[in-house]
Amino acid sequence: MFDNKILLITGGTGSFGNAVLKKFLTTDVKEVRIFSRDELKQDDMRRFYNNDKVKFYIGDVRDKYSTDDAMRGVDYVFHAAALKQVPSCEFYPMQAVKTNIIGTENLLNSAILAGVKKVIALSTDKAVYPINAMGISKAMMERVIVSKGRNVKDTMIACTRYGNVMASRGSVIPLFIDQVRNGKPITITDPNMTRFMMTLDQAVDLVLFAFDKGQSGDIFVQKAPAATIELLANTMKNVLGVPDHKVKTIGTRHGEKLYETLLTKEEMLKAIDMGDYYRIPADTRDLNYNQFFEEGEEVAKEAGEYHSHNTSRLNEEELTELLLSIREIQDDLKGFKKNG
Repeated sequence: MFDNKILLITGGTGSFGNAVLKKFLTTDVKEVRIFSRDELKQDDMRRFYNNDKVKFYIGDVRDKYSTDDAMRGVDYVFHAAALKQVPSCEFYPMQAVKTNIIGTENLLNSAILAGVKKVIALSTDKAVYPINAMGISKAMMERVIVSKGRNVKDTMIACTRYGNVMASRGSVIPLFIDQVRNGKPITITDPNMTRFMMTLDQAVDLVLFAFDKGQSGDIFVQKAPAATIELLANTMKNVLGVPDHKVKTIGTRHGEKLYETLLTKEEMLKAIDMGDYYRIPADTRDLNYNQFFEEGEEVAKEAGEYHSHNTSRLNEEELTELLLSIREIQDDLKGFKKNG
């Protein structure tokens, strides 16, 4: 699908962008465009990859002129640009609105205008039953994507939704390693809190699956196991060779949930099981509701949510194996042992 094609990654200097880039540089893709507002990270990537296939565009999804410019000639788009930190979005909710909602609409309008074939956007579990500004903005982002996808014929627009991505920038695993390295206690918010355990490679695979199987307005979710934060902290201590290191419970942060929900009860009613993934097709009804009032609808059956409290749980051995399989954690461990 991607041979001799041009791929644009918004927010491309982040963890996801780097994971995608590493995967695609071994293929026959014609060009990968990295779009972000961080010139320093772009320069670091330019030096690190030193590859003529990689092109860098300074811009911001809030600025449609810059998305128009970056989109010319593009075949496919991965939309990863977002404000993702829950506490900062709580204090500055309008910034989340401008980037996550308005920025997404700018990006989609630019893609449609440029004749892009497919756009896959990245969402989060926090968009499901949202209780914080980040989640609310991402829920609205999904609605924008579904709406655009329903009404555009030539550009396929779909969305992926995932929970905790292990070892990604801003996640707890790099934090735990730094805390141990600096002789500080490992801080956890709630020992009973659960999170899906998903690798960056699996996040990329989810997006590629959506590219291959998606239809406009779809939302895709990958099935994943989960673990408690307490188990994750204790497992990291053993992996780092410091089983007696102190763990301190500090309480939940602003807008933080006890568990991650990837599918609502309502979505589970219409979700299509595709093996390792769920596909939630768009509601294609129009605004003429008379036909539904007159004809009625099938009574909804009981269905449960899909969340990190009711998915399969990893034990310490399984979690250790998963952690040690992730190259970013392998690199962190090498640095830890070298400096420790």
